[in-house]
Amino acid sequence: MRLAAAGPWSPDGHWARLDRAVAHLDGPVAALSLEALAHNAAALVRLSDGVPLRLATKSIRSRDVVHAVLGTPGWRGVLAATLPEALWLAETVDDVLVGYPSADRTALRALAADDAARARVTLMVDDVAHLDLVDAAAPGHPELRVAIELDAALVRGPIRYGVRRSPVRSVAAAVALAEAIARRPGFRLVGLMAYESQVAGVPDGVRRGSAPALAVRAMQRLSMRDVAERRAAAVAAVGRIAELELVNGGGTGSIDRTARDPSVTEVAAGSGLYGPHLFDGYRALAPAPALAFSAPVVRRPSPGCATLLGGGWTASGPARRDRLPVVVWPEGLRLDAEEGAGEVQTPVLGAAADGLRLGDRVWLRHAKAGEPCERIDRLHVVAGDAVVGTANTYRGEGRMLL
Repeated sequence: MRLAAAGPWSPDGHWARLDRAVAHLDGPVAALSLEALAHNAAALVRLSDGVPLRLATKSIRSRDVVHAVLGTPGWRGVLAATLPEALWLAETVDDVLVGYPSADRTALRALAADDAARARVTLMVDDVAHLDLVDAAAPGHPELRVAIELDAALVRGPIRYGVRRSPVRSVAAAVALAEAIARRPGFRLVGLMAYESQVAGVPDGVRRGSAPALAVRAMQRLSMRDVAERRAAAVAAVGRIAELELVNGGGTGSIDRTARDPSVTEVAAGSGLYGPHLFDGYRALAPAPALAFSAPVVRRPSPGCATLLGGGWTASGPARRDRLPVVVWPEGLRLDAEEGAGEVQTPVLGAAADGLRLGDRVWLRHAKAGEPCERIDRLHVVAGDAVVGTANTYRGEGRMLL
């Protein structure tokens, strides 16, 4: 799969093209538009304005797609979610940053015993206890690459904007951990990470709950000033203790803003490649819906209603309606508010349902980027209105993220 060979993407007729392409396949089917994927990869690189992008693999969950994206200019290295995933990816990728600390003792021993993996994989730590755990799992281990995570949430009194990640918030805390790493045999500090989730993962062009878009943007401006100041000071202070090879920040929704921070050497991105519906509503980007899935009609229970096989590919996070897939084609259909997206069947309502026959396909967009790949073995890669190949998911290669 070569993104450079993809033609231009157009929203006009997108769903009809996907539908024609997979007409010969039984569903549910996940289809990946090569043109839309290439369009999104290039758009994210333009936003980064020369700052390298590190591919967040939890948002992709297909090595075939990972390699295709890394083969295009502007992308460098991957951000893995777990150490077992990182060790697997390091077989074919030479720069793997683990985005979360690991307590997997078997994987830690495997890393310590593998010369090639130790040169390619960087562990994430935010507590001396992580170093203790590694030492206990692999006593006398060779030198391992580690990075410190600096918490990037905006905290004002009892109010917190951003996910709960690292306990390291202050420059003093980052320095104390860096000094502990420097004193500890078997570890080499090479990087620092700060993920501003309240900007990268929150659309700034739409209301969020009761907060209007203007309030969201005000919070994000304050957040970016806060994290830029703390990150720059931490990088300068930690840089006096160890030579930092990388300073990672951001995500799909903050690429342009994070890339303007001179202390950052790379920006993480992933979700914008597939373009799930939770990433609608950003002002700086409008990712194409490159990945979507279709489910066949298997019942016609009443006028204005058709029932799909499966469809319950809901997303992780708070149990809200926005975690459900949305019905996008044919137009004029919606989920039943009483049933939602079901484990085995999903009714869809609307006048368009009366035009559907048994076996026809209804297209849905999922909420979070890589999660559908846990349910399917392969993505059907579509160019124009034809399937031109398949991309194995992690599951298709006998792997699961978690």
